[in-house]
Amino acid sequence: MDRNLIQRFQLRLAGWQNKRRIAAITRQVAQRARPDPSQNPVVFFNASTRLTGLSLNAAFQLITSWGLRLAGVPVIQFPCQAGMSHCVLGLDRHDFRNPPPCEACIVQTQRLYNQAQQYPFRYHPEQALADALQNLSVAEMSEFEYPFGKKTNIPLGRMVLSSVRWTLRMHHLADDEPMRYLLREYIQSAYSVARQFDALIHQRKPSTAVIFNGMLFPEAAARWVARKRNLRTITHEVGFQSFSAFFTDGEATAYPIHIPASFELTPEQNARLDRYLEKRFQGQFTMAGIRFWPEMRGLEPSFLEKAARFRQVVPVFTNVVFDTSQAHANTIFPHMFAWLELVTEIIRAHPETLFVIRAHPDEKRPNSAKQSRESVSDWLHRHGVDVLPNVVFIDSQEYLSSYELIQRAKFVVVYNSSIGLEATLMGTPVLCGGKARYTQYPIVFFPDSPETLREQMENFLKAELVQVPGEFQRNARRFLYYQLYRASLPFDAYIQAGPRQGFVQLRSFSWRQLLPERSTTMQILLRGILGQEDSKKDRFLLRDLS
Repeated sequence: MDRNLIQRFQLRLAGWQNKRRIAAITRQVAQRARPDPSQNPVVFFNASTRLTGLSLNAAFQLITSWGLRLAGVPVIQFPCQAGMSHCVLGLDRHDFRNPPPCEACIVQTQRLYNQAQQYPFRYHPEQALADALQNLSVAEMSEFEYPFGKKTNIPLGRMVLSSVRWTLRMHHLADDEPMRYLLREYIQSAYSVARQFDALIHQRKPSTAVIFNGMLFPEAAARWVARKRNLRTITHEVGFQSFSAFFTDGEATAYPIHIPASFELTPEQNARLDRYLEKRFQGQFTMAGIRFWPEMRGLEPSFLEKAARFRQVVPVFTNVVFDTSQAHANTIFPHMFAWLELVTEIIRAHPETLFVIRAHPDEKRPNSAKQSRESVSDWLHRHGVDVLPNVVFIDSQEYLSSYELIQRAKFVVVYNSSIGLEATLMGTPVLCGGKARYTQYPIVFFPDSPETLREQMENFLKAELVQVPGEFQRNARRFLYYQLYRASLPFDAYIQAGPRQGFVQLRSFSWRQLLPERSTTMQILLRGILGQEDSKKDRFLLRDLS
């Protein structure tokens, strides 16, 4: 039988099974939920985590809302019903004017939220706002603000800018009519979402809002309104264990993790972390359901022969442009390519050093809309960096072991990818150019300005030996352990990998497994979302929630 035919059949079968399981749990929850009329509701919102499938974050919200409803908490879903002229996931990158696939998305929404209380939003453009945007450039729209209430302006331009960069997988935006059109439509859509979320707050008076990510413009608009109205807001993102979630009342994409000063790893915890690292250093891990390393090759003899002709080896690890599109990453440099410009100047000034520039393995994800349209490889080629005699460039689809590079490095230079944390764990000094989740603790060298970074990198290159402060490795192990096992909540009892990369399916489980007394995850989520005290802090923690 034809392989493609078999795969299509398997996809359909898996989709049918998932629909049945969702329908069964939806029916069971609806039959048993008894919302407390004296309790203010919790509102759930995600419009940028899925279209027709079930993504990790969509599953996290759906399952959490089921658990709250079974515990007697009133829940309101804020679903999109063609609520934006153009959305983040449904954009046609070849022609921005093509409409998003609203019909199929709404069908999935109705399937997920069947028999749940809903406050749907639809797209309502405002003519006065359209007139104000009509003749603005991309730069002017990027800083655009608009009245929201009597005394406040909503920062619509900054709100949508990171979404445009994330959606298009590029940082630099051309000031042409297609780009101006997209910004105008995103700004109008963000304002429409904000007004209707504001109306929900006034009419339903929720106690808490649970919002996916909080950075992409629909959720960013809702989060901005919620904070303006003093509504407690919780955001979430995928955790760093498979099928785990990170919930916080901070910025979920920045992963704020508060580790008690007294926390030290026990021998058992150290052994657990070492087992995890052993697998990771072999490429055996996934992130958001994606495995970046289908294979991992060691350093070839030709590379070792070339490296032997230089005084020292310095790997330079870049990141994917859609991750660095988030504003909190760019605190020292305006963007990753500005950091690369400075690094390139230093590379040209040090012919005695071999610099190995490594593109992120996810930069050119095969057959994916997440492929970077402004890539490191293109930037290096345009600037002639990849042909310098003291540069070796490793593209994203070359599965060379980064860990073997680190073992031979004098020090490592990163922007803000997780390899910086791993290099410290391996005992190699790290010079970091962008704010990362691990820079909240002393784990890497993290200068406060481009000038300081240049000076520190020059000093490292000239020194005979660069020492790693002892506290860096201690903090790195504490941080990684907390990130993996204490700050992330496991959902693997409820979900499993689906046949489509990056999507999940429900496991076969009973509604009883969603009860707080049956599930540590649900117990912590319930107490955290309701702002209650949680005495069980020995396994999982939520920042400021447990």
